[in-house]
Amino acid sequence: MDTQARELPWDQDIHPGSPQLSEHPTPSATTTLDDRYGRTPGRSRRTRLVAILVAAAIVVVFGAWVIWAGPGQTSHGIDSDDVGYKIVSEHRATVDSQVSVDPGQTMKCAVQVLDKSYTIVGWKVVTLPPATERTRSITTTVNTTTRGVTGLIHTCWVP
Repeated sequence: MDTQARELPWDQDIHPGSPQLSEHPTPSATTTLDDRYGRTPGRSRRTRLVAILVAAAIVVVFGAWVIWAGPGQTSHGIDSDDVGYKIVSEHRATVDSQVSVDPGQTMKCAVQVLDKSYTIVGWKVVTLPPATERTRSITTTVNTTTRGVTGLIHTCWVP
C-alpha cells in the first residue's frame, strides 16, 4: 500500500508569479501586497492624522454644546397645567390654567384654542408680571376665527 500523502491541485500554487502564501510572508511579498493595496507608511500616517483631527473636532463640538446648553439654560421652575376651558360663543373661548414660576420672574404663556380637526383657531400670548407666590391661576379670554372645541396652554417661557 502506498502511504505517501497525495498532493491535490488546490494544495499547489497554480498562479504563476504570485507570492507564496504562508504563515510568515517574506518581506518582498508583504511589500508587494502593501503596494498593491495602497498601504504605505505615508498613507497610514495620514489616516492616523485624520482620525485624530476628527476626534478633536467631535470633542470641541461636544464641549461647545455643553457650554451652550449647560448652566445658563435653566427652566426657572416653569410649570403649567390646563384646568379647564369654556366655549363662550362662536368666536370666543376662555381658558383656565394654573402656572408656576420662581417668585419674582416675569413669565409669558401662549394660549391656544383648537377646533374639531385640531386646527388652531385662536391664539394669544399672555404676559404675567412678577409675583411673590410660585403658583397662580389665570383665566384667558381668546378670540377665535371659528367655533373652538378645546382650549389649552401651548407653552410658557421666561423672556
